[in-house]
Amino acid sequence: MNSRPSNDKTAMQLLAKMFEVEMAYMASTDKDASILAQAFHPDVVVREPRSLPYAGDWQGYDGLQALFRLMSDAWSDMQVLGMTAARENDKVFMTCTLRLTVRANGRIIEQPFAEALTFRDGLVADATPFYHDTHAIVASLQGV
Repeated sequence: MNSRPSNDKTAMQLLAKMFEVEMAYMASTDKDASILAQAFHPDVVVREPRSLPYAGDWQGYDGLQALFRLMSDAWSDMQVLGMTAARENDKVFMTCTLRLTVRANGRIIEQPFAEALTFRDGLVADATPFYHDTHAIVASLQGV
């Protein structure tokens, strides 16, 4: 049984806001953390796989800003295609096809992607992404 209040946002609304804020932050020239505060909790943790160049647990706005810098260095374009999502209380589970363009060589990699997110007060508090093939991602970044 879903116990969230009826006025809460749907999974897709929460994710749309998160991606909107990420894109606004990436497009901004001053990279002000106040942009991130619109969708991310101050204590946010993003847990990237150890096999990626931006591996680790990225905490708070400083960590998120550092992660986004590294991702921007790696990718000239990131697209989320065909996203679907489900929500149960404060948990959101999403799947999509992730389309990444390597900044250094223009290669495009497209693969299934999933993410488990926890929201607190309507803001992303914890995010764990699951990439289908991290080896292929690293190989594309290395030009292999």
